Amino acid sequence: MQQTKVAIIGSGPTGYTAGIYTGRASLEPLLFAGQKSGGQLMLTTEVENFPGFAQGKMGPELMIEMRQQAERFGAKIIDQYVYAVDFSARPFKLWTHLPAGTDSEILEKGSAADFVQMREALKAEPHDVEADAVVVAVGARSRMLGVIGESSFLGRGVSTCAVCDAAFYRGKHTIVVGGGDAAMEDTLALTKFADTVTVLVRGEKMRASKIMQDRVLAHPKVTVLYNTSIQEIKGEGAVKEVVLVNTATQATESRSVDGVFIAIGHMPMTGIFEGQLQLDSHGFILTRQSVTAAGVEMAKAALDEEGKVAFPSMTSVEGVFAGGDAVDTRYWQAITAAGQGCAAAIDAERWLERR
Repeated sequence: MQQTKVAIIGSGPTGYTAGIYTGRASLEPLLFAGQKSGGQLMLTTEVENFPGFAQGKMGPELMIEMRQQAERFGAKIIDQYVYAVDFSARPFKLWTHLPAGTDSEILEKGSAADFVQMREALKAEPHDVEADAVVVAVGARSRMLGVIGESSFLGRGVSTCAVCDAAFYRGKHTIVVGGGDAAMEDTLALTKFADTVTVLVRGEKMRASKIMQDRVLAHPKVTVLYNTSIQEIKGEGAVKEVVLVNTATQATESRSVDGVFIAIGHMPMTGIFEGQLQLDSHGFILTRQSVTAAGVEMAKAALDEEGKVAFPSMTSVEGVFAGGDAVDTRYWQAITAAGQGCAAAIDAERWLERR
């Protein structure tokens, strides 16, 4: 069994930045990066909006350098997942092995009941790590369509972030899938560069706020197709064509396109924290800085003698901090994720100093 002052669960900009800061604080953190370390930026081609890289930076390269920087300052990075936690008492307990017969894909595909069953099974076995404080940086994954060609063209014409990738589609023909506010924001971001933006709405109407719908519908570059979804994405090396299906009549048609942007929501990777941390109705972790009614109540209860919120990144469990896409319900940017990793690390350091 390993013991540490700080355990960081997750990699990506949040986890690696937390590793840099806790490492520089001589806390010798253990960072559990998982078997697919680096987060969603490992699936991104060029990152143009991360400060400090005037010519842009390849996503995987940025993550590799962040990892090396964290290691330079003393973070011990372990390419294992954390499959269960016990935050009921300190030191906190972590399990990095699976019960016999459990598929490792449970973190992405498991139900709430699966996680409860796994946790109960692991509690009967010795835990692998004890930590005085924990930083949760597990991130979130974009909801995907699950259609043919989607995964093979991810990063080569299929994107889940128009803010990140819109500039690559100057003069191109693009499609946005989704009918909520996030899809409308992606659509408007693309209109600054693409020649055309076609929005696919699965139902008879959009779910977005009226003001966002009005902006999109009024834009000359935008066409909205209702009762329409994608059946298949095709291409050679990059996306060239999609097969659309009318959800009312089941009629299909092919359409030439250069980019497909999927905006149907995010899924935080927080299944192992069910029953351990307070989550919102969508599974995002609540902290004292969450922009929700519950987050505001947590903040009010944590005001210090100066009227400031103590340890804003702290979760519902004292000593457990969180940041990045598992917390953030608004921005989903690498730079904000990194900033939240910094904040969580500093909060953890200061909290440990006061104990």
